[in-house]
Amino acid sequence: MKVEKIESFVVPIRPSKTVEDSTWKLDTMGYTIAKVTTDDGLTGIGWTYDVAGSAIRSVIEEYIAPIVVGRNPFETETIWQECVSRLRGVGRKGLSFCALSIVDIALWDIKAKSVGMPLFRFLGGSDSSIPIYGSGGWTSYEETELVNELAEIVSLGYRMVKMKVGVDRGKRPADDVRRVRRVRQELGSDIELMIDANNVWDPTTALRVAHGVEECGLYFFEEPVIADDFMGLAALRARTRVPIATGEHEYTKYGARDLLLNNAVDVVQLDASKCGGITEWLKIAAIAQAWNLPVAPHAMHFLHMHLVSAAPNGLVLEYLFMHEEANALLFVDPPMPADGSLRIPETPGLGIEINEEAVRRLNVK
Repeated sequence: MKVEKIESFVVPIRPSKTVEDSTWKLDTMGYTIAKVTTDDGLTGIGWTYDVAGSAIRSVIEEYIAPIVVGRNPFETETIWQECVSRLRGVGRKGLSFCALSIVDIALWDIKAKSVGMPLFRFLGGSDSSIPIYGSGGWTSYEETELVNELAEIVSLGYRMVKMKVGVDRGKRPADDVRRVRRVRQELGSDIELMIDANNVWDPTTALRVAHGVEECGLYFFEEPVIADDFMGLAALRARTRVPIATGEHEYTKYGARDLLLNNAVDVVQLDASKCGGITEWLKIAAIAQAWNLPVAPHAMHFLHMHLVSAAPNGLVLEYLFMHEEANALLFVDPPMPADGSLRIPETPGLGIEINEEAVRRLNVK
């Protein structure tokens, strides 16, 4: 079995409602998709975000496809190393690793399909029902709209929810504290509550917010400062009882290692669609396990359900409601959460297929 071709698609989907977090407006919530086909007709898919999707596609076509085409899909370790060697002059993080990630994911999809196993079982996992939290509560919402959306998420059976903080680009931290306290009051103490600042604050401001919401019993405080500030994260973590979560903007096993060596994180959130694919994410989960820390990967629940099942320290999935429209349009019968958990399909591979007609029709050339 050899890889015959790699196709890539950029499919930006404009949601019916535009929202904002602390740093940017989400104009599109689509995907960049890789489809790998073998000479015996097996196909695998991988996907990441649509941000700079055309650049990601160029990296695949110019740098990755020449290495992967003609290779056995089971050679994921060797292929990964050769791609990293080829890409090191282009970028050791960012777009180049998004490109590598989605091709690597597609290869793992093929590997599991070739032996007729769902990916989570192929990786050694056994739990087919994974806890999942509802993610929304944007900073662009007025307070009543914020509370109403999170209450609606709870009404759908979610026992864990996450809201955004950093209103007005992080300029009103006192308002954020008030909003978090209001949400806690409205939802009650039985619902786990998380907050996400999307990198907006310096450590001093983030500490003020953390102290202001400690009484709310938060599950975690995500990305309180810019992802690269390991020292600031560590200083904050040492001064608050609120667990610190980060990692969605980090790359490779080395980035995860440095987060842990700097005592900068309680919940590790690296995203397999960005950090280097499944090949690298499995190593990251093992490193976190060596520190006795949980992994709770960022978004992409269709992908991460398999990895959280397979990781002994897998904690929880994130269901990002703003992806619902794209998911319904671009995937065929995707699995849906119910009662606060996501059941993994027992079909071979990732257990999810793209809607080829929609993907090809909406693909940005």
